Amino acid sequence: MRVILALAEAGYAVSIPFGENHRYDLIADDGSRLLRVQVKTGRLRGGVIKYSCSSSHAHRGGYRRSYFGEIELLAVYCPQTRKVYLLPESQFVATQSHMRVHPPKNNIKKGIRWARHFELA
Repeated sequence: MRVILALAEAGYAVSIPFGENHRYDLIADDGSRLLRVQVKTGRLRGGVIKYSCSSSHAHRGGYRRSYFGEIELLAVYCPQTRKVYLLPESQFVATQSHMRVHPPKNNIKKGIRWARHFELA
């Protein structure tokens, strides 16, 4: 529900697909495009928000499946920060990823995916 509210507050019209077994949870309409959105929960651990970029069918004896080419946006809700982060397909990886919230202890900042760059205001 927080993701829907955050998208609506950001100016998107939000629709929920009818039925089950879609590769996306929501449709976000920005006025010129319909964007398929998969919603994930992220967990804050050690200064980074960790989240999955794939679906798991292991509970059915299956496999992990990425979302490449099947969604345009990944919406990550983090209960610890109480924020929603919206990542475009260019930021997807095949399995799990993370966004940094706090600076690293070693002060290396090159190549960091900062959560603030994806925060949905």
